[in-house]
Amino acid sequence: MDLDALTKHAAFYAKPDGLILQYGTAGFRTKAEHLDHVMFRMGLLAVLRSKQTKSTIGVMVTASHNPEEDNGVKLVDPLGEMLAPSWEEHATCLANSEDQNLQSVLMDISEKVAVNLHQDAFVVIGRDTRPSSEKLSQSVIDGVTVLGGQVHDYGLLTTPQLHYMVYCRNTSGQYGEATTEGYYKKLSKAFVELTGQAFCSGDDHRKLKVDCANGIGALKLGEMKPYFSQGLSVQLFNDGSGGKLNYYCGADFVKTHQKPPQGIEMKSNERCCSFDGDADRIVYYYQDVDGHFHLLDGDKIATLISSFLKELVLEIGESLNIGVVQTAYANGSSTRYLEEVVKVPVYCTKTGVKHLHHKAQEFDIGVYFEANGHGTVLFSKAAETKIKQLAKELEDKKSKAAKMLENVIDLFNQATGDAISDMLVIEAVLALKGLTIQQWDALYTDLPNRQLKVKVADRQVISTTDAERQAVKPPGLQEAINDLVKKYKLSRAFVRPSGTEDIVRVYAEADSQESADSLAYEVSLAVFHLAGGVGERPQSGF
Repeated sequence: MDLDALTKHAAFYAKPDGLILQYGTAGFRTKAEHLDHVMFRMGLLAVLRSKQTKSTIGVMVTASHNPEEDNGVKLVDPLGEMLAPSWEEHATCLANSEDQNLQSVLMDISEKVAVNLHQDAFVVIGRDTRPSSEKLSQSVIDGVTVLGGQVHDYGLLTTPQLHYMVYCRNTSGQYGEATTEGYYKKLSKAFVELTGQAFCSGDDHRKLKVDCANGIGALKLGEMKPYFSQGLSVQLFNDGSGGKLNYYCGADFVKTHQKPPQGIEMKSNERCCSFDGDADRIVYYYQDVDGHFHLLDGDKIATLISSFLKELVLEIGESLNIGVVQTAYANGSSTRYLEEVVKVPVYCTKTGVKHLHHKAQEFDIGVYFEANGHGTVLFSKAAETKIKQLAKELEDKKSKAAKMLENVIDLFNQATGDAISDMLVIEAVLALKGLTIQQWDALYTDLPNRQLKVKVADRQVISTTDAERQAVKPPGLQEAINDLVKKYKLSRAFVRPSGTEDIVRVYAEADSQESADSLAYEVSLAVFHLAGGVGERPQSGF
C-alpha cells in the first residue's frame, strides 16, 4: 500500500465537518455535493474487498428513487449480491473516519479481515443518469487506482445490470457474457422463445406502456427494444428527454401515491408499468372504464409468477420445493392467496432486499418480491441442473414444461431485482396464460391499507421482533396495538423504526379503507405518546 500516494490523493477528498452517514440496504445516500469523499473511500474499500475475496467487486453510483439532487453508492459482492453485513460496518467506519485517521482505519480493516495486500484487485463501476454521477464515478476510480486496483468503467448502467456483470465475471462467463449486449441477448432470447409458444388474440396483448421515471431504465430499455420486438411492443414515457428524474413519476411515486405518474397517456384498461430511477423496481397498473386506478404491486407480481412456476413444476412431475418470501408490508390477501389457492409456503423476513434474497436461497425455487416491486426468483444449482436435464430427456408435455422452465431461469436476473427482467417475465406469463391485466388483478382483492410516519426524538426507542411484526420496546406499545387491532375486521398493524432517520413507520390494513385509515391514525397516536413523538401530533383525515 503506497501510503504517500494515498495521503496525496485523499487531500482532494476531504470529509465535510460533522457529516455522519450509515451504510444500509441502499448503501450510502445523501445530497450529491456531500459525497466526493465517500466515493473515493468506497473505491478504497472495494479494492480491499476484491483482494480479500480474490474476486471482481462492483461499485454502483446511484440514489435509485431519490430526488435528482441526491446521489449514493453501493458495493456489489462476488455473486452479484449485496455487500456482506460485516463489510457494511467497515464501509460506515471508513466513510465517517476523520481525514487524518484514514490510513490507520484502512490498515485496521485490512488486518481484521486478513487482506493480503499483495493480491490483485479488480473493480467494475456503473452509474445512473444523474448530473452528478459521472464526477462521483471518477472519485471512485481514483480510490481504486490509488491502491493499485484495476478498473473497468461500464459507464451508464441500470443497477441490476451492474449486479449481472459482477456475477458473470466471477463465474467465468457461465452465467452469461459480462457486456450490455450479452445481457440483452440472454434475456431477449429466453423471452422470445417463451412467448413464441403463446396464443394471443389481437395485437393489444403484446403492447405495453412503460414509465421509465426519467432515469437510466429509459436509455437501456430503448437500446434493448430491437432484441425482443417480435415478442413485445413497448412504448416509453418519462424517457429523460424533458422531465426530471423521479419527479411525479416512477415506481416509488405510483406505489406511494396510488395514482398514475405524470407524463404517461393512459386509455381505459391499457396495461402500463413503471420502473424506479435505477430500474430495479417495477409496478403495474391500469385505469378501468370508470376511471378508477388499479395498482398491481410486488405482491401481485409474486402471486402471478408463483402460480405459473407451480404449474410448470407440477407438469414436469418433479418434487422441486417452491418458497415465497415476503415482508410484513405484504398485503394479507396476497399471503392468503399464496397459501390457500396456489398452495405454496410463505415466509416473512425483515424489510430489506438482503433479508429476502438470503431466505430465498434456501429453496429449489425461491420467489421474493417486496411490495414496492423489488424482487426476483432464485433457482438452486441442483434445480437448474435437474430442469436442464429434463428439458433434454422428457417428451411431449413434460418436455415442453421443462424447456419453458429452462427459459424462465435465463429470463430472471438471479443477482438482484431487475425491472427489465421482471417486466419480460410478467409479459411472458400473461401471454402464455392468456390473461389480461384485469384478469390478473382479479386473482384476489387487496385489503385496504394505509402507511404513515411519526417523527420521534430517537428511533432507537423502538425495537421489534418476529420479522418486524411485533414491537418489543417501548413497554406497552405492542399491547396498545393489539387492543386497537381488535376493533376492526380483517385487520393487522405493525410499526418499525426507519433505518436512516428518526421516524417510525406505521402500517395498517383492514376490511375497508375507512377502517384502515382509522387504525393507522390510532396506532400513530400510540407511537407518538409511547415512543417520544416530536412536533405536531399525528392528524386524522386522508
